[in-house]
Amino acid sequence: MTRGRVGRKVWAAGITAGAAAVFAFLYLPIAVIVVFSFNRFSTSLPLRGLTLDWYRLLFQDRPLIESLLHSFLVAGCAVVIAVVIGIPAALAVDRLKFPGKELFERVVLLPLILPGIITGVSLLNFFVAGGIRLSLTTVILGHGTALISVVVTQVYARLKRMDRSQEEAAMDLGAPPWRTFWHVTFPNIRTAVLGAALLVFTLSMDEIAVTFFLIGRENTLPLAVWSMLRQGITPEVNAISTIIFLMSAVAILLGYRLMQKET
Repeated sequence: MTRGRVGRKVWAAGITAGAAAVFAFLYLPIAVIVVFSFNRFSTSLPLRGLTLDWYRLLFQDRPLIESLLHSFLVAGCAVVIAVVIGIPAALAVDRLKFPGKELFERVVLLPLILPGIITGVSLLNFFVAGGIRLSLTTVILGHGTALISVVVTQVYARLKRMDRSQEEAAMDLGAPPWRTFWHVTFPNIRTAVLGAALLVFTLSMDEIAVTFFLIGRENTLPLAVWSMLRQGITPEVNAISTIIFLMSAVAILLGYRLMQKET
């Protein structure tokens, strides 16, 4: 009896230590970035003072701020494109029967499976063949197209678990299809839509490969940071990374709270 309890305690301690090591491996680099963004002496150790000078320099760096705004614009538009097209596509896959449906369910995952460089080159060839000038618009179209599959898979998985008796009851009572969707179907899938939208926004903000092939004269934040890193890690990179991290954390917490209110 005693040996069993000791064994369970040792097992629990081992699991706790392993989990702590994993979390430290994942999040300590982020903590280092945050600390160095306030370090007075650039990225050197030991820390010898705190300062906000790097944030002041960051907000005075107009090209970097413009690239950040471009990234927000691209990510926001990509979310709209992915959600507007992804929800009807998920409904079609779930509700309709058509030849090649099983194949389509697997093909829709290709943008998530294919390397970004393949997606970027294929989209570049498409736009060049169509005579479309590369710009932020092509980046928006590229991100939206590549990330539609995120919304389709998330919403489709939620639709598969949905009880359709409520929809049938609404239609039996005379509700038209659009009213049934907005008042019955959408409330049941909005958590999946919200989660997919946040994921699309995050992936778009982080996308480099597709953006590299489709960008024109403008710039986005990942490409701007990449060009800055060629000269070494600068305190401005730490500062902008800290800001993006905090904004991402707020978005995740907000999405979590919204999902908790619906459950």
